[in-house]
Amino acid sequence: MTLCSDGAYRNFVRSQSLIARSRAELARQFPPAPLEVLSLGSGQGDKDLLLLEALRGNGARVSYVPVDTSQALLEMACAGALGAGIPTQGIKADFTNPTHLQALTADPETPRRLVLLIGNTLGAFDPIAEARELARLLRPDDALLVDGEIYAGDATVAGYDNPLNRRFAWAPLNAVGISERDGELVFEAADDARLPGLHLIPKHFRAGRDVEPMLGGQVLRLARGERLAMNHSYKYTADTFLRILTDAGLSPRWQGRSDDQRFLMVLATPA
Repeated sequence: MTLCSDGAYRNFVRSQSLIARSRAELARQFPPAPLEVLSLGSGQGDKDLLLLEALRGNGARVSYVPVDTSQALLEMACAGALGAGIPTQGIKADFTNPTHLQALTADPETPRRLVLLIGNTLGAFDPIAEARELARLLRPDDALLVDGEIYAGDATVAGYDNPLNRRFAWAPLNAVGISERDGELVFEAADDARLPGLHLIPKHFRAGRDVEPMLGGQVLRLARGERLAMNHSYKYTADTFLRILTDAGLSPRWQGRSDDQRFLMVLATPA
């Protein structure tokens, strides 16, 4: 929550401001009819609520289904939507788990769906594989709203290597007994050879001395100089982001950019 509320986390600011600026235009893409909004990785639902209210204001009869692995954030998302008078049902699940994703498949009585995957969430996984999985989740009349960060070289790395993001990144290391006295946290830039214009920012912990953290009840011995790989985040050129969607069988029908042009949001439907 602190990470998202502080302006240092630029992707939250970009995504939220883009939703706020474009919500009326996005709402006009849907007729005044029943619409289920399925938010994958909803978090606390702040951005979702902006769009939900715009859709309702345009005449859509919206219902909200936030999906997240965090019980606390899921409850916040549900509380916000219910407080606005929007029918809501939260689901605690990991949509990157194929079994969980399959369970989110709409049944015949589910109204038209708008699936949300916003906040550069696609970039936290393998975007090529995940886009294909998302396309399978959509029925012919459904739509997907997804966004991604446009790569800008050293400026992109600098956006992650800031004090607030470092505190956030250290948290899982601290939880297993690794502190800043034990080594350093390194952010890098790399290219994914599968597609030109597909980049990623991986990070790792590099031990400055021998350490023995506890992981799942097991001792993990790291010698001085060894690396412990952590999570990554994918970035794109605009053309590559669109190509990932079209290669997955999706057809972009609306696009929006953040004020600094570093964030691209796309509304797509099955081709």
